[in-house]
Amino acid sequence: MTELPHRPSLSPQLCFSSGALRDFLRLSRSAVDDTITENLNALVTPSHAGFDPSSTSQRTPASGSRPIGSEACKSFKTAVLFPAWQARTEVLNYCALIAASPDPDDPEATLRVIEEQKNRERVVDERLDPYSSRFFLREPRTRILASLVRQERGVEEIIRNRTWSVVQERCNYSPHDTWQDAMRTCGFDDGSRSN
Repeated sequence: MTELPHRPSLSPQLCFSSGALRDFLRLSRSAVDDTITENLNALVTPSHAGFDPSSTSQRTPASGSRPIGSEACKSFKTAVLFPAWQARTEVLNYCALIAASPDPDDPEATLRVIEEQKNRERVVDERLDPYSSRFFLREPRTRILASLVRQERGVEEIIRNRTWSVVQERCNYSPHDTWQDAMRTCGFDDGSRSN
């Protein structure tokens, strides 16, 4: 089975380090979702009877069209796919909570106050310089984090829909079953309550 990346410990440092947060998400997605076809192909049971030379006289279907046993599919969902999705959901939910909380440790808070003060003292003459009235205040890191979490949740939705369509096709699941319903049925949190 696929080796899942280690879920990092939840801390504000993880969330405010966009590189660490994105690395975890990227590694998790590449281990499971980006390689979903290969992961499902690995579930197809090889021949038990050994090699039959007469089998070369007939063309066999590609492994992508071979059905996967329901037990193998269920095992893959509960042991690999849904735990990976659950871990990513938990990290994104935690970081969304951090982004919505006050940030007394923001290292740029003092710089923003100084910039605001300087902006109030500026003399603006738009006749001489039409761009002189422009002022862009540094964004608080919580706002940057909130934007990153929204973006990653959008990416997550796209990736999960794509992955789930491949799983439905290969495991012969009903096309009406959503991945959210399947996760809830298996006892996982699909993250819909926190969006």
